Amino acid sequence: MPPVFSIILAQLFGTSLWFAANGAAGDLMHAWHLTAADIGLLTNAVQLGFIIGTLTFSLSGLADRFAASRIFAVCAVSGAILNAMFAFGAHGLQAGLPLRFAIGICLAGIYPLSMKLIVSWVPDRAGNALSQLIGMQTIGVALPYGVRAVGASWPWQPSMLVSSALALIAAAMIWRLGDGPHLVRAAGAGSLDIRRLLSIFAIPNFRAAALGYFGHMWELYAFWTLVPTFIIVSGVASQSTAALSGWSFVVTAAGAIGCMAGGLWSKRIGSARVAAAALATSALCCALFPLSGTWGMSAKILLLLAWGISVVADSPHFSALSAKACPPEMVGSALAFQNAIGFAISMVSIQIGAGIVENWGSTVAWLLLPGPLLGLMGLRRLIKAGA
Repeated sequence: MPPVFSIILAQLFGTSLWFAANGAAGDLMHAWHLTAADIGLLTNAVQLGFIIGTLTFSLSGLADRFAASRIFAVCAVSGAILNAMFAFGAHGLQAGLPLRFAIGICLAGIYPLSMKLIVSWVPDRAGNALSQLIGMQTIGVALPYGVRAVGASWPWQPSMLVSSALALIAAAMIWRLGDGPHLVRAAGAGSLDIRRLLSIFAIPNFRAAALGYFGHMWELYAFWTLVPTFIIVSGVASQSTAALSGWSFVVTAAGAIGCMAGGLWSKRIGSARVAAAALATSALCCALFPLSGTWGMSAKILLLLAWGISVVADSPHFSALSAKACPPEMVGSALAFQNAIGFAISMVSIQIGAGIVENWGSTVAWLLLPGPLLGLMGLRRLIKAGA
C-alpha cells in the first residue's frame, strides 16, 4: 500500500474518535438529560484536550524528537480505549467530560502528526497530499453520524465502539509504515525554547498563513458541531431520526470533495488562491443561510452541501503554506502550536454557538461569518506573493 494512502486511510479511521459522542448526541440528550449547550461542552472537552496535547508536543519538542509514527500509534490505541470507556463507563457529564478531554489529548498525536508524516514522505507534493489527508479527516469526523444512521436501531454504545475499532486499525497501519525519509530530527535534540517557537510568527508568510487559519477555525468546528441543528431548523430532517444522522453525515463528509478538488486545483493556481476561494464561498453560505427560510427544500439542501464542501476545503492549504514558510526542523512543532491556537479559537465559537442556538435558530450562522472574512484578510499577502 503506498505510504500516502496508508496515512490518509489511518487518518480517517483515527479521527472517527473526534465526533463519536456527537454522533450519539440525540441518544445522550435523552439518556443523560442534556441540552444543546451540554453537547457543546462535550465537544469542547475534546477541543481543550487537543489544545493541551498539541501544546505539550510543540513546547516539549516531542513532535520533532520522536518518530511521528510511534506517537500516532500510541495515541490511537489510547484513544480507542478511552472511547470504549466513555461508551460503557460514563453515565453523565461528570464522567463523560474527563474522558472526552483525554481523547482530545490523544487526537493531538494523531492529526498534527499525520501532517508531519505526509511531509516526511512527499514534501514536494505536500499541498495535494495534505488535501487528501484533510479530506479523510473530514469523513472521519462525519463517520459517527453515518454509523448511527445505519445502526439507528442499535443502542448508542455499539455505534461508538466502531470508532474504537477503527482507531486500533489505524494504529497498526501507521506502526507498520513508520516515518518517511524527510524532516528527520536528531533523537537527542532538546525541547524547544518558547521564544524560538514564537519567533516563527516573525516570518511574514507564516504569520499570514496562520491568520488565515485562525479565521478558518472560528467557523469550521462550530459549523460541524451545529450541522444537526442547521438541518433541523432548515426542515430537512427532524430531531432523533435516522434521517438527521444521515444528512449530518452527508453534509459533513461533503467537505472531502472540497479538499480533494482543492488539492488538484492548487497545482494550477496555488494553495493561497484555493484557500481564498473556499473562504469566500463559506462566507457567502454563512450570510445566506439565515435568509433561506422560504427557499425550496432542494435549494436548502444545496446550500448546506455547498457550505459543507467549502468550509474545510481551505484547511490543508493553510497547513501546506505554514509548513513551507517555517524552518524544516520546526515543522512538527510549528504546526502543532498553530493547531493549538486555532482550536482555542474554535472553543469560543463552539460554546457561544451551542449556547445561543436554541434562541437564535438559523441566525446563529451569522456568528460564524467573521471567521472566513478574517481569513481572507490574512491571505492577501500570500495571494500577492503567488503562494
